[in-house]
Amino acid sequence: MSTANNPVINSAVRTADAAFADLPDYPFAARYVDDLPALGGLRLHYIDEGPQQADVTWLLLHGNPAWSYLWRHWVPVLTAAGHRVIAPDLIGFGKSDKPLNEATHHYDFHRAVLLELVERLQLTNIHLAVQDWGGLLGLTLPMAAPQRYAALLVMNTALATGDRPLSDGFVAWRQFNRDKPSFSIAGLFQRSVAHLTAAEAVAYAAPYPSDEYRAAIRRFPEMVMDHPDAPGAELSRQALAFWKSGWQGRSAMAIGAADPVLGPPTMRALAKVINGCPAPLMVEQGGHFLQEWANPAAVVDTPELSAGLAAWALNTLAKG
Repeated sequence: MSTANNPVINSAVRTADAAFADLPDYPFAARYVDDLPALGGLRLHYIDEGPQQADVTWLLLHGNPAWSYLWRHWVPVLTAAGHRVIAPDLIGFGKSDKPLNEATHHYDFHRAVLLELVERLQLTNIHLAVQDWGGLLGLTLPMAAPQRYAALLVMNTALATGDRPLSDGFVAWRQFNRDKPSFSIAGLFQRSVAHLTAAEAVAYAAPYPSDEYRAAIRRFPEMVMDHPDAPGAELSRQALAFWKSGWQGRSAMAIGAADPVLGPPTMRALAKVINGCPAPLMVEQGGHFLQEWANPAAVVDTPELSAGLAAWALNTLAKG
């Protein structure tokens, strides 16, 4: 996609750097790329921490309405193990540019950006960690370059193929998003994560100072495939076939049991189609934003989580 064919770059907004000053537990240097062909001149932000030549690289993909702030507790755990961590902000989220036109946001665009980012950074031995839209998009990436991926961690997400009814929880979320497009992002996170501080909740809303910055947040619920011919549905069906018979890497799954949108029934069904996926870890008090249970202080479910969910993921996938 060339700049000339993508006029949206003339109608995008960029959140001021001052909005991200002094966010709790988010000291990471900002990295940017704007010359990937799919970007059409838009600027994509990503975290890149840990050794550049590390043996293992974690690719952490967020969903809606989160951004890379969601992974802030994971990054130091993974880099302390000597691993490299890449956590991009999808276009329209976080520190990345935010097109004003909702129609800019479509499945193929966002997937192409992620594929090109992986190629640009020449990532190998990838441990892919996905949640929410990070999974709807990210679970279709390894089949495009399986030699780059070694392990998978799945949390509260799905592969939407459009041939099954959407869950009641998701339909309710989509309707809420339609009825209240200016809903409080900080309020949503405070309701979803009881132990979140007020400052952390506000940090999630920092990239969106007004409604014009929220086109992606409004659009993403409408992008979930609800019929077989929806954009991305065929790719998702191909991905299901890949995970069933083509995936040879290590896998792990953690489920936030309190998630009303992508909870245990959806996740257990997904586990059955991932080759070699062991029994999921059930975090009984965990909600939709399960990454927030990475902080040991927030984990109260089982002794194996006493070091935090990120440490559990690290150890589980290292064991193979």
